[in-house]
Amino acid sequence: MTTQTETMKLDGATAGEPAKAAIGRTPDDKVMLRAAAELPRELLVAKGAVYWPDFLASTLIGYGGLAVAILSHSTLLALAGAFVAALALFRAASFIHELTHIRAGALPGFRFAWNALIGIPLLLPSFMYEEVHTHHHARTRYGTIEDPEYLPLALMKPWSLPLFILAALLAPVALLIRFAVIAPLGLIIPPLRRYIVSALSGLAINASYRRRPPEGAFRRMWIVQETAASLWAMGILTASALYGWRPLLIGMAVFSGVAVVNQLRTLVAHLWENEGEPMTVTGQFLDSVNVPPPGFVAELWAPVGLRYHALHHLLPSMPYHSYGEAHRRLVAAVGFESTYHHANHPGLIVLVMRIARSTMVRR
Repeated sequence: MTTQTETMKLDGATAGEPAKAAIGRTPDDKVMLRAAAELPRELLVAKGAVYWPDFLASTLIGYGGLAVAILSHSTLLALAGAFVAALALFRAASFIHELTHIRAGALPGFRFAWNALIGIPLLLPSFMYEEVHTHHHARTRYGTIEDPEYLPLALMKPWSLPLFILAALLAPVALLIRFAVIAPLGLIIPPLRRYIVSALSGLAINASYRRRPPEGAFRRMWIVQETAASLWAMGILTASALYGWRPLLIGMAVFSGVAVVNQLRTLVAHLWENEGEPMTVTGQFLDSVNVPPPGFVAELWAPVGLRYHALHHLLPSMPYHSYGEAHRRLVAAVGFESTYHHANHPGLIVLVMRIARSTMVRR
């Protein structure tokens, strides 16, 4: 049976060469890529009968838990409500990933409903992710300086990992300031507006990434969503000043929990072993992570298909509810010696420890 180490040696890496270089240069596994391309077309059809109940139930449970956290006089009950709210709202918010990939017209009204129920209230309108995330999937951009969602975290200093996670705690405050204060100022200060569009309008982890100004129908959608988010942000600040800050502070604490869980999921979505060079498709796949069953905990921290992140990089247009079946069919099609199995990992803790160990290696 061919191991991942053997695969790297076949790619030309010597025993002392960092794994990152070998992964990036791994020749494309044509058998695996062909098997993925030959999966039944029905797996690519987004099913509204799955999307709508899942999203609406997650949203209802999330806001129900938030209401308990805000209204309960019992600390224990309030904490339980906040915990449920964070997990459920994280699942509901994760559908933003689907919005960037589903075919136009496949789920009429879903983008509007998601923004109305989650995107605007959580100050995460979908324009912040759409046309950003697609750059992460561009074959020549993945893992390079032009990738908005890539940092060589495994090659950075050990302190960068906890800082990466803790930075997410500030997300609610940063978004509130962005929409309630900075966005309105941008209307009267053109240079600030240009900076907002390029640097403050993308859910990216690569601080050097800059967006281009939006055009056409997407620009109109952007303006509507940004206006709604700004009005909502100013409205909740005004209401809090008039009627008390407790609901807003609890809501922001819950949202901080959502952001931290998402940042932790992001930390283990890839192996982060590329230093900026273009990678083969198979190299990108091996640098990405699947956490398939039988474990069920991954469905909490990597919901809505995100536990199959490596498979998603092979088939980005596949709806989340099809990844489980696609994974089973690929396993049966390619056999146990395939490159496909090298992207499957046992769980969150193992992945965090792997990346942490990598940051401690002297290079």
